[in-house]
Amino acid sequence: MGVVTPPTAKAPKQDRSRATRQRLLEAAVACLAEVGWAGSTVTVVAERAGVSRGAAQHHFPTREDLFTAAVEYVAEERSQALRELPSQDRAAVVAALVDLYTGPLFRAALHLWVAASNEEQLRPRVTELEAKVGRETHRIAVRLLNADESRPGVRETVQGLLDMARGLGLANLLTDDAARRKRVVAQWAALVEDALG
Repeated sequence: MGVVTPPTAKAPKQDRSRATRQRLLEAAVACLAEVGWAGSTVTVVAERAGVSRGAAQHHFPTREDLFTAAVEYVAEERSQALRELPSQDRAAVVAALVDLYTGPLFRAALHLWVAASNEEQLRPRVTELEAKVGRETHRIAVRLLNADESRPGVRETVQGLLDMARGLGLANLLTDDAARRKRVVAQWAALVEDALG
């Protein structure tokens, strides 16, 4: 019979492994947001994370694995932030949803979408991930808005809000669109309030 290693003996190594993985994911998101797909290589991400290329490839064997995991990580962070929002008035919820699509996390996801449109091996992974993220974001938005989707037009109103937020995120990529965005968000908050009752 072999020697049984107590669970605590592995904890420091597992903690280091989790910390390395976390640094790689955060570095991958930052690289995508700052330099896009073309400039985001495993080597660049590893250097930014302060780990060797071999350590990066241990956690993520391919570039696609790394960046798909990074966007999944971003999606989970966004969903968690939404889930933790306190019950607020609908105007605050609309503003919070728009904020999700106007920051560096959305910028990173967008770079991955563009890459997936040209990279055959990446496209199915990103498409599947985005469908999952879209469903989860919609569910959370419905809950936060206290929307009754059994009423005609409510589902479309919530989806329209999310589509509008994504569009504002795209507009924000090239210029700081904060002043116009503030007016649009106020108008959408009023429309959502009217539509949801």
